[in-house]
Amino acid sequence: MADNPMTIFQVAGRAMSAQLVRMNTTASNLANAGAISGSEASAYRTIKPVFRTQFDQASGMSTVNVESVVQAGEGPTKIYDPSHPLADKDGNVWQSGVDETREMVDMMETSRSYQNNVEVMQTAKALILDTLKMGR
Repeated sequence: MADNPMTIFQVAGRAMSAQLVRMNTTASNLANAGAISGSEASAYRTIKPVFRTQFDQASGMSTVNVESVVQAGEGPTKIYDPSHPLADKDGNVWQSGVDETREMVDMMETSRSYQNNVEVMQTAKALILDTLKMGR
């Protein structure tokens, strides 16, 4: 890959893949918002992807890769509810610390970024087709 320059389609495709991972982690966070657990250790924690920029010297373009997915944000909240079936011996349960508002904003931002990369691919395709038509 060091010898062959990346195409605009590869750059946009990698960015779309990274945004898909981001969308999946956000969806997982939203699905677990308000989840209750019997212990702090087993309570759901917010997850986020870590991106790393990759520069392609052959083309002069940069793209992004998902380096890892990590736990981030607030920890679980302890709630006293002795009547809950998952309550520990002290009557406490643990609720996930997912901030639903932050996750919804993240989901909208991710969706827009993904759509921008789709439009980059569509524009590049249209330009290539128009260039080929000029040769007729």
